[in-house]
Amino acid sequence: MTRESNGMSSLLLAEKRAAEKVSEARKRKNRRLKQAKEAAQAEIEQYRLQREKEFKAKEAAALGFHGSCCTEVEKETQEKMTILQTYFQQNRDEVLDNLLAFVCDIRPEIHENYRING
Repeated sequence: MTRESNGMSSLLLAEKRAAEKVSEARKRKNRRLKQAKEAAQAEIEQYRLQREKEFKAKEAAALGFHGSCCTEVEKETQEKMTILQTYFQQNRDEVLDNLLAFVCDIRPEIHENYRING
């Protein structure tokens, strides 16, 4: 009977050790999977940054001419605005005087279509 209980206890002990080994193997496997996932993410991010940099370079090369056109148009617009501002400053007083003269110079006249019935 002691021999059977010894055999049973050694079987239970062996089963316990086997379960521990399986558990450790699963933990190692999970750690390796996690490390592989992190490495893959880093590699993907590096590849994405590289492709984005290449895209920006191609975009700048393609739109380089377009960008200079925009700056030219903006420059011309600013020049025209400056010219218009100077014309405005030069003619402002004269235009205001003429406008006030037309508004304040009232000459009462009978309209040509008015008929006197009488």
